[in-house]
Amino acid sequence: MPVRVAESSAPSQVSGAHSEESSPPICSLLTVGQAFSGTQNVSNLQKEEAWRVNVRIQGCDLEHGYLCGTMEALNVPMADTPVVTFWEGEIVDAKNYTFYTGKWEATPEDDIRHWTKFPSFAPLLSRVEADGGKSLDLSNYPYIFMRWKEQYFVNVGTDCGLTIAGFYYVCFSCSDGSINGFYYDPNSSPFQKLELKCANEGRSGFSFSSYELQ
Repeated sequence: MPVRVAESSAPSQVSGAHSEESSPPICSLLTVGQAFSGTQNVSNLQKEEAWRVNVRIQGCDLEHGYLCGTMEALNVPMADTPVVTFWEGEIVDAKNYTFYTGKWEATPEDDIRHWTKFPSFAPLLSRVEADGGKSLDLSNYPYIFMRWKEQYFVNVGTDCGLTIAGFYYVCFSCSDGSINGFYYDPNSSPFQKLELKCANEGRSGFSFSSYELQ
């Protein structure tokens, strides 16, 4: 959820053939209720700035490539309260979704430019360029790639000075639960980086039930 502005190690497990039953690896760290905490870099040409961010998974359906959750941004300069958004995610599994977004103003070139920011994507690049990764079997891959799209503000109005017009390219590590992401919105500063780590339950993050959803 950037400010509303306008300005100019490689994994070893990659399968060759795609299976109709292929789905992302079962990961105990990507489950309902799991919390993550970290920062989002929202720096621009004028100043360096980073917000503290908490994320909590509220729903996850690997079979259909879907998950959803809430994102809480703290210490946002123009807000007198933490800003919470509800987001929905697409899991890139070569069955429900591919690496090519096909919406949200993202071209295939934009997709490649952002996915290649993740070192774990390098072994997949040639096949993704060929067919969007449809021929890949990602079921044993140690990373899960996703897109997160914020749908609405939970506890503030749309006049809060932030935008949710864009979306995040996300890479999740199945080994340690770390999350890296890059925000894409043609009208926001490019490549705003999201960095999250697994948070101990009850020690950080927020309670979903504390906010009234739309």
